[in-house]
Amino acid sequence: MNTQNTELLRFTTAGSVDDGKSTLIGRLLYDSKSIFQDQLDAVEQSSKKKGFDYVDLSLVTDGLKSEREQGITIDVAYRYFATPKRKFIIADTPGHIQYTRNMVTGASTANLAIILIDARKGMLEQTHRHAFIASLLRIPHAIVCVNKMDLVEYSQEVFENIVSEFNAFSSKLDIKDVQFVPISALEGDNVVNRSENMAWYEGSTLMYHLEHVHISSDYNHIDCRFPVQSVIRPHTLEHQDYRGYAGRVDGGVFKPGDKVKVLPSGFSSTIKDIQLNGDAIKEAFAPMSVTMTLEDEIDVSRGGMIVRENNVPEITQDLEVLVTWMHERPLRNRTKIVIKHTTNECMAMVKDIKYKVDINTLHRIEGVDAIEMNDIARISIRSSQPLFIDPYSRNRQTGSLIIIDEQTNETIGAGMILNK
Repeated sequence: MNTQNTELLRFTTAGSVDDGKSTLIGRLLYDSKSIFQDQLDAVEQSSKKKGFDYVDLSLVTDGLKSEREQGITIDVAYRYFATPKRKFIIADTPGHIQYTRNMVTGASTANLAIILIDARKGMLEQTHRHAFIASLLRIPHAIVCVNKMDLVEYSQEVFENIVSEFNAFSSKLDIKDVQFVPISALEGDNVVNRSENMAWYEGSTLMYHLEHVHISSDYNHIDCRFPVQSVIRPHTLEHQDYRGYAGRVDGGVFKPGDKVKVLPSGFSSTIKDIQLNGDAIKEAFAPMSVTMTLEDEIDVSRGGMIVRENNVPEITQDLEVLVTWMHERPLRNRTKIVIKHTTNECMAMVKDIKYKVDINTLHRIEGVDAIEMNDIARISIRSSQPLFIDPYSRNRQTGSLIIIDEQTNETIGAGMILNK
């Protein structure tokens, strides 16, 4: 199977504890023939040891020892699989309240979110949390899987009640494309193969949705943004004057001959050529990683950005950010932090904590002086140098940043830029 040119779909799975997330992923991998025989043998043996009279497909994904002992997923596990139509990366994120930060990590690059609901329990507090985070991170597509339909006798009424309950809640959120699929991950109903037990359901299977959801327009193809990651100077006799700018296109479409502006200097030039893996190409768009050369010798270094002359991002040191805090040590006012935005890294200061968000009611909690781990809050930041930003709602790449611990270099916060 040639997967060289097939599209890559990143999706995240979220559900409450025991909603059957691990079983669902195991079923997807198993029914799409993406499990190696030795993995399957090991799962069958483990299932027998536990005294099950069926193959427990959740064991395919639960790789961490402490998870297997407790039967729960406690970290973000990434899985890769492919079908003839598409390549997939799954971020399997925990359902526990204390792991909000893991869900944000797994969802930040996702095109699609699978939100799992137990047919017997309906909407839970966790479902609200997952739907809110999917909306907050502007994941373009969501599939609500009503699982364990076999335990409610494949009832159409149960399914339709959950659909209307979810729609009532999500009307307050910003999720544009929501599909609903009644499934049984354990029995395999409507996961990869159509269910014979739910003739009343006329929609597509989960796998069909995953293979056919339209994602190429999820990126911003209007605002041209090319953060420079590195400058390529070969220093060879053959290429004495070569100066290429390597990076990933974070928005728009670039073509040789386009007039561009280089930030922070503000100088203008024209794109000479664009190369992908050493071959000249006619256009580059998000999320391609390419090397560009310009007609003029302009001083551009890592952290600079190539944009179109008449479409420039906001250049500012004052940021309004919705941040998810990921560290045991609380974040307080007047704290010095390190932020990384596209290819730029600089010091910054927390000027003000505006409010925290109550994830369950969506209300604002004002008058707070510290943000605890897993809190989501709006803060004002002043950076030590100007950054080239777009609002997160317009561009998920140039509108996001991470906060880094100066001592340990670990990521301690993830933020979405709200500047208008």
